[in-house]
Amino acid sequence: MLKKITQTGLLILLFSCSALSKAEQSGYETLSPAQPTRNPDKIEVIEFFWYGCPHCYSFEPVLEKWVKGLPANVEFIRQPAVFSELWGKHAKAYFTAEALGVVDKIHADFFDAVQNKKQKLETEDELAKFFVAHGVNEAEFHNSYNSFLVDAKMRQAATMAARYGVTGVPAVIINGKYKTTGPLAGSHEKMIEVMNSLIAQESAAK
Repeated sequence: MLKKITQTGLLILLFSCSALSKAEQSGYETLSPAQPTRNPDKIEVIEFFWYGCPHCYSFEPVLEKWVKGLPANVEFIRQPAVFSELWGKHAKAYFTAEALGVVDKIHADFFDAVQNKKQKLETEDELAKFFVAHGVNEAEFHNSYNSFLVDAKMRQAATMAARYGVTGVPAVIINGKYKTTGPLAGSHEKMIEVMNSLIAQESAAK
C-alpha cells in the first residue's frame, strides 16, 4: 500500500515538474479555463501590478515603450492587484485616477513616490494631497474616491487575480488565455517577446 502511494506521489510530482518545465520553456502558462475578454473584436492584454512592487517599477519603462507601439487591434488594460489592505489602497488610488481621467498624469509619479521617495500614500488625506499636487480639485478627488464607480471596481479587483491564477506581479494576461511573468519568461524584455508572439498568434486566429 505504501509503495503504491509513493508511486502515485512520484507520478504527480513528475507531472507537475513537467508542466512547470513546459511553461518555463515557452515563457507562459495556458489558463484553464480561459477567461472571457471585454471586447471580442480586440486582442486583450491585461497587466497586473502594484505600485509597491520593485519589479513592476523596473518593468514599467519597458512596458510603456511597448504600449506606445501597439497595433489598433490590441486593447491594453492596467489592473491593480489586491493581495492586502495596502495593495487595496493603491488600487483604489488608481481607479480614482481612472475615474478622473488623470492616469497619464499620476501613474509614473505615483510609482516614483512609492519606490524612490518611500511614501506609503495609503490614507485618503495623503492621496488627496498627491492628487491635488497633480492638478486635481480636492473636492473632485474625494467625490471620485468615495464614488460607487470606484467601489464597484474595487469589488471586482478583489477577485480578478484569482480568476487569472495570478499570485505575483507583474503578470500579463493575453486574450484571457495565457499568462506570462518575469520568472516564466526569464526577463522583462523576454516577457515582451512572449506577449508579441501570443498577440500575433491570437491575431492570426481571428
